[in-house]
Amino acid sequence: MDNIVGRKSGLTWAVHISMALLVALWLFPTVGLFVSSFRTADQIATSGWWSSLATQERQNPAIRVAGDAVEEGGLFRISGNLYGREGVTVGAWGTSSREPEAFEPGRTVDLDDGWKLTLQENGDYELTSPTAFGDARLPRIFTTAETPPEFTLDNYRSVLLDPRNVDGMSKAFFNTLTVTIPATIIPILVAAFAAYALAWMDFPGRALLIAAIVGLLVVPLQLALIPLLRLHNEVGIGKGYLGVWLAHTGFGLPLAIYLLRNYMVGLPRDIIECAKVDGASDFQIFVKIILPLSFPALASFAIFQFLWTWNDLLVALVFLIDSTGETTVMTKQIVELLGTRGGNWEILATAAFISIAVPILVFFAMQKYLVRGLLAGSVK
Repeated sequence: MDNIVGRKSGLTWAVHISMALLVALWLFPTVGLFVSSFRTADQIATSGWWSSLATQERQNPAIRVAGDAVEEGGLFRISGNLYGREGVTVGAWGTSSREPEAFEPGRTVDLDDGWKLTLQENGDYELTSPTAFGDARLPRIFTTAETPPEFTLDNYRSVLLDPRNVDGMSKAFFNTLTVTIPATIIPILVAAFAAYALAWMDFPGRALLIAAIVGLLVVPLQLALIPLLRLHNEVGIGKGYLGVWLAHTGFGLPLAIYLLRNYMVGLPRDIIECAKVDGASDFQIFVKIILPLSFPALASFAIFQFLWTWNDLLVALVFLIDSTGETTVMTKQIVELLGTRGGNWEILATAAFISIAVPILVFFAMQKYLVRGLLAGSVK
């Protein structure tokens, strides 16, 4: 009775729940990175991205009084606002790190040399003195305040428009495209020919070759990095774009051949036999029949290969990047940004999200072919 039409078994619900959890695990870090890229450094340092829409009460870093002194009624006054924006509500304040919550808003505090300091609930301050301030060091104010949600585009302006970053990021962006596009197209072309031969052409050792390709799927690429680099140096390739293209092609071919071969085996045999009866050669069958019908599998592998090569750092470090920095890719540029501006997490989050924006666009543009390609050959 459990299999009556219209009733779902417990296994079906378990699959749905598992898929929802997997989607959430994949989505939450991306959403967190996106939200953090619009937050300020203070907000990132004091709260998580999931609380970015809530009003937060926190102890703010010390802010030193600043401004031009104006003489009024025999007193010199300096006034302004600590935060430079509306919506902040001060709960307590102080002039010493040992007592950051010593006073309530609106209270006037006597300081040295006859100075008097007043801080209002909205962050407005006033410092008065009977004599000119001159070059005297003005006091710092520690506050505990409720801060409303704040989002800014300054992080993106800094990464995309700041001269210190724009040259490196733009160069790394085009270098990454130079690596990724050929490293995606080349293995697809090679694997398509190999998959057709393994699927529809009879030759000695075909079964052993298929088994070897399946075995190569589990071989870690780290084992081949140093021997392959030595081979590149011996044949004169060295470090460069050609070397990294060949490396990505070699590491991506087993999966590409496996996916495409499984898909091509499932294509109707009658179509191919009819084409041969009509006098079509293997190359004509491959170009005019197999490739158009295999587009879902080709797109599926293209997604995998593009995401892998775009986000790759290890292969680029070994086969491409040199001491000049002219061939730096996006992942390496973010690592360098982490080294020079390790405390600016808002800048790092913005740079990281810019780096993953292109793969996300590629994935959503071609994701409808992903499942069709992965399921290739699973059923008859």
